[in-house]
Amino acid sequence: MEANGNAGKFGLDGDPDLQFLLNGGDLLKVKSKSWRKTRCFRLNEDCKTVWQQTNKKFKSDSSFSLEDVDSVRYGRQTEGLQKYTDSSVDDRCFSIIFKGRRKNLDLIASSKEEAKRWVSGLEKIMTGMHSLNRQQNSEHWFYSCMRKADKNADNKMSLKELKHFLRQINIEVDDSYAEMLFKKCDTSNSGTLEGSEIKYFYDLLTYREEIDVIYGKYANTNGQMSSGDLLNFLQNEQRESVSLEYAKKLIEKYEVDETAKQNMYMSKDGFLIYLNHEEGSIFNPAHKPIYQDMHQPLNHYFISSSHNTYLMEDQLKGPSSTEAYIKALMKSCRCVELDCWDGTNGEPVIYHGHTLTSKVLFKDVIKAIKEYAFKTSQYPVILSLENHCSTEQQKIMANYLTSILGSALLTQPLGHQMPSTFPGPEELKGRFLIKGKRLNKLDAAFNNNATEDVDSVSEEDEAAELKEGEQKPKEKSSKKIKLAKELSDLVIYCKSVHFSNFEHSRDNQAFYEMASFKESKAMNLAENSATAFIHHNMDKLSRIYPGGSRTDSSNYNPVPLWNAGCQIVALNFQTPGKEMDLNQARFLPNGKCGYILKPEFQRDPASQFDPRNLRVGPWLKRKILHVMIISAQQLPKINKDKEKSIVDPQVRVEIYGVPDDNASKQTHHIDNNGFNPQWNTKFQFTIHVPELALVRFVLEDYDAASHNDLIGLYTLPFTSIQNGYRHVPLLTKTGNLIPSAGLFVHIMALDG
Repeated sequence: MEANGNAGKFGLDGDPDLQFLLNGGDLLKVKSKSWRKTRCFRLNEDCKTVWQQTNKKFKSDSSFSLEDVDSVRYGRQTEGLQKYTDSSVDDRCFSIIFKGRRKNLDLIASSKEEAKRWVSGLEKIMTGMHSLNRQQNSEHWFYSCMRKADKNADNKMSLKELKHFLRQINIEVDDSYAEMLFKKCDTSNSGTLEGSEIKYFYDLLTYREEIDVIYGKYANTNGQMSSGDLLNFLQNEQRESVSLEYAKKLIEKYEVDETAKQNMYMSKDGFLIYLNHEEGSIFNPAHKPIYQDMHQPLNHYFISSSHNTYLMEDQLKGPSSTEAYIKALMKSCRCVELDCWDGTNGEPVIYHGHTLTSKVLFKDVIKAIKEYAFKTSQYPVILSLENHCSTEQQKIMANYLTSILGSALLTQPLGHQMPSTFPGPEELKGRFLIKGKRLNKLDAAFNNNATEDVDSVSEEDEAAELKEGEQKPKEKSSKKIKLAKELSDLVIYCKSVHFSNFEHSRDNQAFYEMASFKESKAMNLAENSATAFIHHNMDKLSRIYPGGSRTDSSNYNPVPLWNAGCQIVALNFQTPGKEMDLNQARFLPNGKCGYILKPEFQRDPASQFDPRNLRVGPWLKRKILHVMIISAQQLPKINKDKEKSIVDPQVRVEIYGVPDDNASKQTHHIDNNGFNPQWNTKFQFTIHVPELALVRFVLEDYDAASHNDLIGLYTLPFTSIQNGYRHVPLLTKTGNLIPSAGLFVHIMALDG
């Protein structure tokens, strides 16, 4: 239970950077121009939490877990440091960026070397933590809970400490069971558990009866699982068409017992480790990298898209920030929105117009976008401009876009002649596309004399909608705004136009002319004219945005709009919930690159697909999905403040897709066991259009008296599910992995 155990696990034994962090030191904490305080920071012995001194009389010293840290940035890379510090201290600055909405921690070290050591040391540990497999994470979690329970820090466990520990790990045990476990493990009869006795206690407690049964069924070679037995399991149970070679590779990779490995056997321990790794995950590892054709026209893909990207919270008074763009881009969002208004000193600003949301400089946003756009995905980023600026400031915007984004900004169509369709994501790798109003047709880009005497365009649809409010407009106000040629010329493949009807669009609008639809209008079209909408989206792009009444930044369900082939379904990325889970799931496969190729029947002009009226066609590939919810492991405590509170878990399985496929079923709840609850409950679902279906697993803490609390969840596309016995990882509501927890299921998808 000593610190070095964890260092070893992370592969950092004797690492000088780690030692530096364990010793710690003073750093200057920066909160504003005037608030700067020297505070001592150091890494705790567990190598997972950072202790920080606070000087408030009533507040004890605090610490934060590295599991809650998203990243560490060297230099003046946050709004706070850029605003409150001078560029001369750039090489001494670094910031700790937290997951969720917790504020960044901005720090200045006493030297460049020291700042770099903090950054590299923290990054090493975080990399080590992420590379632990689930088995190691479980042990890690288990021993850190044990350390907390070991009140007198003597590395021994008394019966009282053991009971406290069991509550910590979310298991309600009656006294007689705790005593029985204790006696069984206290082989030295010393009245405490220590050393190997604690290991024995861990093994007893984490024993998985259901794994025993599966292993026993297939281990047909003197009670062991030979490579042939393992192949039998993989082919018959997991429904994988693999070779004996593959089975041997798994033994090489996961078997812990050297003798078994030499004899090409897999022990029960090795088998459990395999099940806890990606080959044993519910998500098909073949879908993890980019595996789709990325050369199709851009409008043939669903594109991960954010609405009012600059907002950190609500739409009325919350802060605007470059940080919100960084968070969205790091989640592979490929279409971000910039609401641009005239600012003071000739500097355009971004904020939610006519509200109390704070303002952020246009140029700062473009710099942040340039820096972070292609860190998680190489595929193109669309900058959706809501332009409310005077022509003077529009020229300044155009200047910033060209000077900051440089050659990455697309300023001409690809090729030497007027295109008739979009290029593909592959052709546009590393490029920025501007979506906005344009004064003339794109042909003008190839015909320099064709300057038209137009300098004004109708206002953006979303801006006009906001003014009309959510009531039905009597007469559509179409205010004209002047547009600077410099900004107009940067709009190539995404020219904003007004939508009248599908026939008008087909006859009068070019492929690059795209409309934005308010969610209510889009939902109406998706419900009543789905086939026409799908055909519209075969030629053009459509962007959908949340209605103006969603001032709390809530989201709408994106699934019906994907069903209608809409590509840019913009959501409030800053608001966790079911809608963002579905978005995260839709873009989980294909390298999480922010582009997913639409099914063939949403791209083929001959298709008559209607999600609400399923006639026979290539989309109808009926599947019967059998799901058995077997067990869960090491669920986190929900109410950490209440010493005695233990979760009563229940599992719900939800299907989202075409209306005929939407369904939800749930297990009974299990009283007082978050450590290893077992349900063995079977569900059956019929799925008619598998290519559009998403499957969501939700674990909740049952409460008869009030709303159930979320424990963890996981959502993925139906087509990325693996059959057989599978582990389902669990995420928090903000989409972060819960390292040691998991759900164990059996899946069988059969042709219906």
